[in-house]
Amino acid sequence: MRIEAVLKRVYDRPTTSDQSFQFVFGDFKFDFNNQLLSINGKATKLTNKEARLLKMLVQHKNQVVERDVIMKTIWEDDGYFVARSMDVFISKLRKYLAPDPSVTIKNVHGVGYRLEE
Repeated sequence: MRIEAVLKRVYDRPTTSDQSFQFVFGDFKFDFNNQLLSINGKATKLTNKEARLLKMLVQHKNQVVERDVIMKTIWEDDGYFVARSMDVFISKLRKYLAPDPSVTIKNVHGVGYRLEE
Protein backbone atom coordinates (compact mmCIF):
# COMPACT_ATOMS: atom_id res chain seq x y z
CA MET A 1 0.00 0.00 0.00
CA ARG A 2 2.88 2.36 0.75
CA ILE A 3 4.45 1.70 -2.61
CA GLU A 4 1.11 2.30 -4.32
CA ALA A 5 0.74 5.60 -2.46
CA VAL A 6 4.22 6.74 -3.54
CA LEU A 7 3.61 5.71 -7.14
CA LYS A 8 0.28 7.52 -7.13
CA ARG A 9 1.95 10.71 -5.95
CA VAL A 10 4.65 10.43 -8.59
CA TYR A 11 2.43 9.53 -11.53
CA ASP A 12 -0.55 11.65 -10.51
CA ARG A 13 1.39 14.91 -10.74
CA PRO A 14 0.52 17.22 -13.60
CA THR A 15 3.04 17.06 -16.39
CA THR A 16 3.84 19.40 -19.20
CA SER A 17 2.31 18.01 -22.36
CA ASP A 18 0.83 19.13 -25.64
CA GLN A 19 -2.41 19.80 -23.82
CA SER A 20 -2.21 22.98 -21.79
CA PHE A 21 -4.53 23.54 -18.87
CA GLN A 22 -4.67 27.30 -18.41
CA PHE A 23 -7.82 28.94 -17.15
CA VAL A 24 -8.85 32.57 -16.79
CA PHE A 25 -11.67 33.48 -14.42
CA GLY A 26 -12.30 36.84 -12.81
CA ASP A 27 -8.92 38.55 -12.47
CA PHE A 28 -7.18 35.20 -11.97
CA LYS A 29 -5.02 33.14 -14.28
CA PHE A 30 -4.63 29.51 -13.29
CA ASP A 31 -1.90 27.38 -14.84
CA PHE A 32 -2.72 23.81 -13.83
CA ASN A 33 0.43 22.28 -15.34
CA ASN A 34 2.67 24.50 -13.19
CA GLN A 35 0.17 24.65 -10.30
CA LEU A 36 0.24 28.48 -10.27
CA LEU A 37 -2.64 30.79 -9.44
CA SER A 38 -1.89 34.39 -10.45
CA ILE A 39 -3.61 37.72 -9.92
CA ASN A 40 -2.16 41.13 -10.78
CA GLY A 41 1.31 39.67 -11.32
CA LYS A 42 1.37 37.89 -7.94
CA ALA A 43 1.60 34.11 -8.27
CA THR A 44 0.75 31.52 -5.62
CA LYS A 45 2.11 27.99 -5.88
CA LEU A 46 -0.62 25.44 -5.14
CA THR A 47 -0.23 21.91 -3.85
CA ASN A 48 -1.20 19.01 -6.07
CA LYS A 49 -4.58 18.50 -4.37
CA GLU A 50 -5.32 22.25 -4.29
CA ALA A 51 -4.60 22.46 -8.02
CA ARG A 52 -6.72 19.42 -8.84
CA LEU A 53 -9.60 20.71 -6.72
CA LEU A 54 -9.46 24.19 -8.26
CA LYS A 55 -9.28 22.69 -11.76
CA MET A 56 -12.40 20.63 -11.08
CA LEU A 57 -14.28 23.68 -9.79
CA VAL A 58 -13.13 25.92 -12.66
CA GLN A 59 -14.07 23.33 -15.28
CA HIS A 60 -17.57 23.29 -13.79
CA LYS A 61 -17.78 27.03 -13.16
CA ASN A 62 -21.23 28.19 -12.01
CA GLN A 63 -22.33 24.55 -11.64
CA VAL A 64 -22.59 22.49 -8.47
CA VAL A 65 -19.90 19.85 -8.04
CA GLU A 66 -21.04 17.21 -5.58
CA ARG A 67 -18.93 16.52 -2.48
CA ASP A 68 -18.91 12.78 -3.15
CA VAL A 69 -17.64 13.29 -6.69
CA ILE A 70 -14.81 15.54 -5.46
CA MET A 71 -13.81 13.12 -2.71
CA LYS A 72 -13.83 10.07 -4.96
CA THR A 73 -12.03 11.83 -7.82
CA ILE A 74 -9.29 13.62 -5.88
CA TRP A 75 -8.93 11.60 -2.66
CA GLU A 76 -10.31 8.30 -4.04
CA ASP A 77 -12.17 7.86 -0.75
CA ASP A 78 -15.31 9.28 0.80
CA GLY A 79 -14.76 8.74 4.50
CA TYR A 80 -15.33 11.20 7.32
CA PHE A 81 -11.68 12.26 7.61
CA VAL A 82 -11.42 12.82 3.88
CA ALA A 83 -14.49 15.08 4.06
CA ARG A 84 -12.88 17.15 6.82
CA SER A 85 -9.65 17.34 4.81
CA MET A 86 -11.57 18.54 1.77
CA ASP A 87 -13.19 21.27 3.86
CA VAL A 88 -9.71 22.52 4.80
CA PHE A 89 -8.67 22.59 1.13
CA ILE A 90 -11.83 24.53 0.23
CA SER A 91 -10.98 27.07 2.97
CA LYS A 92 -7.48 27.47 1.57
CA LEU A 93 -8.81 28.03 -1.94
CA ARG A 94 -11.26 30.62 -0.64
CA LYS A 95 -8.34 32.52 0.92
CA TYR A 96 -6.40 32.39 -2.34
CA LEU A 97 -9.46 33.71 -4.22
CA ALA A 98 -10.22 36.49 -1.70
CA PRO A 99 -8.38 39.29 -3.63
CA ASP A 100 -11.09 39.16 -6.33
CA PRO A 101 -14.56 39.50 -4.75
CA SER A 102 -16.25 38.56 -8.04
CA VAL A 103 -14.98 34.98 -7.68
CA THR A 104 -16.27 32.88 -4.78
CA ILE A 105 -16.69 29.27 -3.81
CA LYS A 106 -20.21 28.77 -2.51
CA ASN A 107 -21.35 25.88 -0.38
CA VAL A 108 -24.58 24.29 -1.63
CA HIS A 109 -25.90 22.79 1.59
CA GLY A 110 -26.04 19.03 1.51
CA VAL A 111 -24.89 18.80 -2.11
CA GLY A 112 -21.44 20.26 -2.82
CA TYR A 113 -19.63 23.38 -3.98
CA ARG A 114 -20.01 25.89 -6.79
CA LEU A 115 -17.35 28.29 -8.09
CA GLU A 116 -19.23 31.47 -8.99
CA GLU A 117 -17.90 34.23 -11.19
